[in-house]
Amino acid sequence: MLSEDEYVERAQRELALLVARLDLVEATSLEVELANDILTLEFDDGSKYVVNSHRAARQIWMAAERNAWHFDWEPRAGAWVAQKTGEELWATLNRVTERKLGATVGLVRPA
Repeated sequence: MLSEDEYVERAQRELALLVARLDLVEATSLEVELANDILTLEFDDGSKYVVNSHRAARQIWMAAERNAWHFDWEPRAGAWVAQKTGEELWATLNRVTERKLGATVGLVRPA
């Protein structure tokens, strides 16, 4: 398990990378904001997807489309992975966002 300092560093960096990449998405129906370790994607229809740092559990949590994921840092994969499903954070957020927008988003975690 990550120490608290390691977790904070990794989680904050991941959220910053996500918001930087999402800011490049050319969709007027999507608004992205990062505040207080909470990344919010808001769509024209008023629906929201939320990705946030959960320090107590040392996880990144995501809620979208009436679903929730809890991603743990997986050192071997070098990625945040939901232990229950094996899904990776970026791929999962990309999938649900593309489905919502009906367009290619192309979220790919930088190496």
